[in-house]
This record gives sequence, C-alpha cells and structure tokens, in this order.
Amino acid sequence: MPRFAAIDVGSNAIRLRVVDAQAPTPSREERARQAAATGVRETPSPFKEITSSRAAVRLGAEVFVSGRLAPSSIQAACAAFRDFREIMDNVKVDATRAIATSAVREADNALTLVERTRRETGIELAVIEGGEEARLIQLAVQRRLYLDDLTVLLVDVGGGSTELTVLDHGRVSFAISLPLGTVRLLETYLRDRDAVDFDARRLVNEGIERALDEAGPILANTRFDALVGTGGNIDTLVELCPRANGFAGCARAIDTQKAKELLDELLTLTVEERRDRYKLRPDRADTIVTATSIFTLLAERVHLPAIVAPGVGLKEGILEELSDKYFKVWSDDDEDQAIIDACVRLGERFHFDRAHGDRVDAFAIQLFSDLQSVHGFGRRDRLLLRAAAVLHDVGDFVRYDGHHKHSQYIIQNSDIMGLTTEERTIVANLARYHRKSTPDQSHPNFRELDRDARGRVRGLAAILRIADALDREHRGKITSVRAKVDKSTNKLWLLVEGSEDRELEEWTVRKKSELFREVFDLEVVVAAAGSRSA
Repeated sequence: MPRFAAIDVGSNAIRLRVVDAQAPTPSREERARQAAATGVRETPSPFKEITSSRAAVRLGAEVFVSGRLAPSSIQAACAAFRDFREIMDNVKVDATRAIATSAVREADNALTLVERTRRETGIELAVIEGGEEARLIQLAVQRRLYLDDLTVLLVDVGGGSTELTVLDHGRVSFAISLPLGTVRLLETYLRDRDAVDFDARRLVNEGIERALDEAGPILANTRFDALVGTGGNIDTLVELCPRANGFAGCARAIDTQKAKELLDELLTLTVEERRDRYKLRPDRADTIVTATSIFTLLAERVHLPAIVAPGVGLKEGILEELSDKYFKVWSDDDEDQAIIDACVRLGERFHFDRAHGDRVDAFAIQLFSDLQSVHGFGRRDRLLLRAAAVLHDVGDFVRYDGHHKHSQYIIQNSDIMGLTTEERTIVANLARYHRKSTPDQSHPNFRELDRDARGRVRGLAAILRIADALDREHRGKITSVRAKVDKSTNKLWLLVEGSEDRELEEWTVRKKSELFREVFDLEVVVAAAGSRSA
C-alpha cells in the first residue's frame, strides 16, 4: 500500500498530512450511481491517515505589509520542514509534494525559503499560482462530493487569497484567484486591534466587497445550487454553526444565518475571549472573524442559506493527484484538455476569435507531431505550444496594432489553471513572437528567460508562426496540413488541403518561416497534398 505525504505552506500555518492510499477513488459514473440510488453525495475517502502535523508559522504576517518574508518566519518555517522531514523518514513515505501559496508567491525573497528548504531538508518546495491552487482544491472536492448534476460555487478562503471556481455540471466555467484572505485582512484593517468596533467592521466588509466585485457579474447572474467552502476555518465554522440535516444532499454544512449571529458575537470579544469561549487555537481566534465575514458576505451574494463543508482542501487535492499517478489512473490527456479549456475561458474574457484559435491549435498539433524527430520536444512542450496557439491573438482586445505585445502582457498577468509561473511565461513569450520580430536578446522578456526556456521559445515559436500563417485571413481556407521533411534537400514540405485561393496564406508562410529556417535549418515549401513536387 503506497504512502504519500502532502505539505501545504499557507499564509497562516504549515501543514503536513501522511496517508496510506488504499485504492483509487471510484469513477465519476460509480459516484453518480451512488448519488442517484441513495441521495448521498459524499464518497468515502480512499486514504487512511498515518500522521499529521501543523506548525503555526504565519508567513503572511509580514509579506502582506512589507512584501518580504521576515527572517524569523523563514527560520521558523525551516524548523517546521526539518520536523516534517524527520516524521516522513520515520514512517517511510513513498512520494511527497510540498507546495506554497499566496504568502510565499508574493514575497520578494521567496527563493530564500525555497533554497533553504531544499538544502536543509531535501524537500522540493513548489510555489504555485492561485489557478493551480484552485485546481487541486477542485480535484479534492469533486472526489468527495458528486456535483455533476448541479451548478456549484467553490470558495477556498486562505490566509492570503480566496479562490472562486464555478462548476457547471462538473465542468469549470469560471475561475479566479482574489487577493482576499484572512491574514491579509487582519494585517490590512485589524492590525493591533483586539475587539472589532463598527468602523473597523465596515472597513473589513468594504475590503471584501471590493475584492468580490472582480467576480461580480458571475456571482450576480448565475443561479447556484450550492456553495461549497474549504480552507482552514471551515471545519471550525461547521462545528459552531451546523445546519441541521445538511444541504443539497451533503451532510456537513454551515447555517449561514447562524454564522452571521456568531460573527456578531465574535466581533465584540477580544482574541483571548474568543479563544477561551469557543476553545479555539490562538491563530484561529483572530482569523475566524475575517473568515466568517468572507463566507457570510459571499453566501449573501449568491442567496444561499448554507455553505457545504466537505472536509477536504489543498492537502487532499495533492494526495488525490499523487494517488492517481501511482495507480496509473491519471490521464495526461485530461489534464492537458483542462488547461486548454482554461485558456479558452481566458480568451473568452477578452472576446477572442475562438475559431481562428482552434484552427491554429489544430495546425500546431499536427506540425509538432510530424516534426517530432526534428525538434525533439516533449509532451509538456506540446501543451505550451497549444496554449499559445489558442491565445496568441488575445491582445486584439486592447488594439490590433502591436497585439502580439498585448497578448504577451495579458497571458503573463493572468492565472491559467494548471500552468506554473514559468510555463505561463513561456506561453506569453510564444504569443509575443507569433508575428513581427523574432526572439532577440535585446528584448527584456526574452533575455530574462533561462537558457532552456529561450531554446523552447525559439523552437516552439518557429512552429507557431507557420501554424498561424496557414490561417492568415481567419477564414479557414486551409483545412489541414501535414509536414514532410526531405533531408536530402533540407526542405520542409507543407502538404495542405483546402481552397485553391490561398495565395496570401502561402505568401505569409514564406514570410514567417525565417525563424524556422534559422532554428531547424530547413526551407519551408507549401504544396497541395498529393502533388508530385512533394
């Protein structure tokens, strides 16, 4: 039986959970049958807990004020990692994943913590984006609750950020990471305060409402069947404000009205009084106020009387993914498609030309496959090429002139669920170089990449430029393409099908093939499929 460890480096605490994975989670179809037969949406966990540990290291305390991790916080975090390393070695863990969220990703000196953690403990700490955080939480929730017949809002309230994900009958239709968290609110509005007076409460609520306005149209215009909450405070709230008989077929839920009444009382108490009256940990006694404020204001916006509490979160998402990969039920194709779906959602926010993006994506996939022996790139590179193909023209929303640079900016500064920061930077650069100038060391965006990333950008951009040229008029004149390499003449033949009226596309291919010739030493020639010249 495999043994896995998940480490969650949050803004308020650092947590370790070690489990034995007994079997893969039942399939979606099996869970649907169970829900239909019993009316119960919960699926038993496939994990048997071996041990868990929590270190009350509030990394966000200084980051959200100064932009840096305090030396004392880094020291405390490293001490926690050393303890975790000893625990994991004692119980003999087979696989581990450690991730850090908003406090570390916003810190100017995050690399110090990452390097010290690796050097002192051998633990590789990955700093993830809000989109990746939301993806893992979504995975955990969907494995515990069958939600495919509902429209659901998932909300994860952390110390530094809040992730909102809309699931429309099992598929993500909207996702956003907001700079809204329990510790961030404390440090911004309630620092050095004890009980919370009327003015301070108003400031907190205004800060929450302003952040939620980023998702305002979705929240206002969608009829949600359920609100599902995760995060460090949710289990405390479900104990203090339980809803009798649960909600929407889920046994554990918070009664929104009871939570509002609890909040009214919490605000009148000091941190010590909250801790003693409700038996709270010291680092929960202050964040419970800001967490309850976020959850209740959000529940009001979506007009739901309860918040479902599935009892899972980021750590469980990590464990689900580790288990899937161990038992070989993880689908790379499904993961890739989920990322492309996230790219489409981003494109739709900026009213992009979906049909053109799909055609360029199809051409890019085919060229990548046919040229595998030439470029030597891997599966993940193929995905980055596809993401760039879908989004390369998203900058048209700003202005057509210079839209390649606008595309780079939009991609670079947007969450794309499933991509790391480094991968998103590569996609942004590919979009930057789909037209006009080619990658050059004089360009800061290209110069700042490491050597490996620069090589990937040059090679993948060479392919993308040709794929885009094949649909120059955005009219689908070319319907398919195959690539054939003739090493004896150093030529790449593009064998195309479609309209005979494609002079502009062929001219554009020739014009944009300079980078391909430079990178792969092949002259690009367009010919009709089946022509003798090829």
